[in-house]
Amino acid sequence: MNTTVATIVIVGSLLLALASLITAIRNRPMGMVLLIGFAVLEVAVLVQAGIVIAAVVGGQGPATKTTLYGYLAGQAVIPPAGVFLALAERSRWGPAILVVAGFAIAVMTGRLLQIWQGLP
Repeated sequence: MNTTVATIVIVGSLLLALASLITAIRNRPMGMVLLIGFAVLEVAVLVQAGIVIAAVVGGQGPATKTTLYGYLAGQAVIPPAGVFLALAERSRWGPAILVVAGFAIAVMTGRLLQIWQGLP
């Protein structure tokens, strides 16, 4: 697993969570900046998933890969689902959903790094 890409995903998701928190505190709906930011985050998550899958096919990775694939699939679903729900909720709770989504991506990426290293 490429730790540089994982670091980019973690930092990006935490920055987006912070921007979403500020937007929620200001009682504003989700804007174009957050929409584009989460689209870029989704691309980064998919690139990371491609790198991990390529490494697994090449013979690297943990012995049990079920959890690894579960985390990869979950990560790919969170940004679009969060944006969909944030667009549906036009109050301050829309950006609050994105705070949770951004933080969840950061935590799941950290857990992916642990799984890759073989930690339980």
